[in-house]
Amino acid sequence: MATLLETDAVLKRGLKALSKADPVMARLSAEGAMPQLRKRPPGFEGLAWIVVGQQVSTASAAAIWGRLRALLEPATPEAFLRLSEEELRAAGLSAGKVRTLRAAAADIIEGRLPLDELHDFAADEAHSLLTRVKGIGPWTADIYLLFCLGHPDAFPSGDLAVQEAARLAYGLEQRPDAKALTVLAESWRPWRGVAAKVLWAYYRMVKAREGAPA
Repeated sequence: MATLLETDAVLKRGLKALSKADPVMARLSAEGAMPQLRKRPPGFEGLAWIVVGQQVSTASAAAIWGRLRALLEPATPEAFLRLSEEELRAAGLSAGKVRTLRAAAADIIEGRLPLDELHDFAADEAHSLLTRVKGIGPWTADIYLLFCLGHPDAFPSGDLAVQEAARLAYGLEQRPDAKALTVLAESWRPWRGVAAKVLWAYYRMVKAREGAPA
C-alpha cells in the first residue's frame, strides 16, 4: 500500500526525495514552486466530479456538478444508475459523460473496478484498472489517482501544463509529449505525483510573471 499524499509531512518527504534525485527539481523548489495539498473526496463522487469537469469551464463544471449532486443522494454508483437519461441530460451532462459514468458505476458495482481498494495498487496498476472503463482515459485516471486518492506516484503525462512546465524547467526545444515525459519522469519514482505538483506550481509561477492566466 502506498503512503498517500494526505499530510504536509508526506508531501515534504516527497519534495526532499525529489530534490535529492534531481537537481532541476531542487532548483524549482528553491525558486518557490512549492505545491499545496489538494484533495477531493475519493470513490465514485470524486470520479464523477472529474468526469463532469472535463472540457468545460470551471464555472460551467461547478454549475453542472451542483445540479447533479442535488440529484445524487447519496453519491454512490447505485444512486447514479437510478437516475434517468432525461434527468442527467437536464443537469447538463453530455451524452458521452452519461455513458462514461454509467459504465464506471456498473463496473464498480459488478467488481471490475475496485475503486475503494485502488490505494493498495501501484500507480501503474491502478491506472490500468481505471482506463479499462469505457470512456475513462489516461488523464482522467491520473487526476483521480492524484487528487482524489492522493497516490504519490500517479503522473498525468498527458497534461499540457505539466508538459510545458517540463519544457521550460529542463530547457527543452519542444514540449515533450506524453511518451517523452513518461521517460523523463522515471527518475522521480515513487514520487512522480509530487513532481507533477511541483511542475504545476512552476507553470503558475511562470504565467504569473508573464501576466497571463495560468
